[in-house]
Amino acid sequence: MYKAETTGQPPVTDAMVMEKIYWLRGYKVMLDKDLAALYGYETKHLNQQVSRNRERFPASFMFQLTKDELAHLRSHFVTANFSEKTRVLPYAFTEHGVLMLANVLKSQTAVKVSVHIVEVFVKMREMILANKDILLKLQQLEQQQGEHSSQIRQLYQYIKAFVQTKSTDRKTIGFRTKATEA
Repeated sequence: MYKAETTGQPPVTDAMVMEKIYWLRGYKVMLDKDLAALYGYETKHLNQQVSRNRERFPASFMFQLTKDELAHLRSHFVTANFSEKTRVLPYAFTEHGVLMLANVLKSQTAVKVSVHIVEVFVKMREMILANKDILLKLQQLEQQQGEHSSQIRQLYQYIKAFVQTKSTDRKTIGFRTKATEA
């Protein structure tokens, strides 16, 4: 955990960072507003520094969200604060973009928080790799469960159809004695 010294900011915890990481365009990213809050900057000033150093942020480090991506984030992360009145679409920074931000912002807080954020990215990657087998098993189980549900549904329909058919009076088949006829 990064501890704020004299900045007056609360310490940045792993949980704070993890809840601000999203999966977009195949990258784990953090949005400009979240990074600005962690660094103690205004989003406007953070984006100004980025635009002044645009050559340091190729597409694999940073990209601007589309309206559809922002709408998707709003719908999937209701608790997140994605204002609908945003005039400028937010920027998303990958792990490498977060590191580059520390170089561009040049404040001690930005450097320390960036290092902490990258450590969280690394922990997440290690957790994913360590649990890759478990994730594959879960995926297989989900597929099997899907197949089984359709088979159970079909079996239920057969049983329902069988129960609903009316039995007709038939003659008894087999040997009859006088005692059974009475």
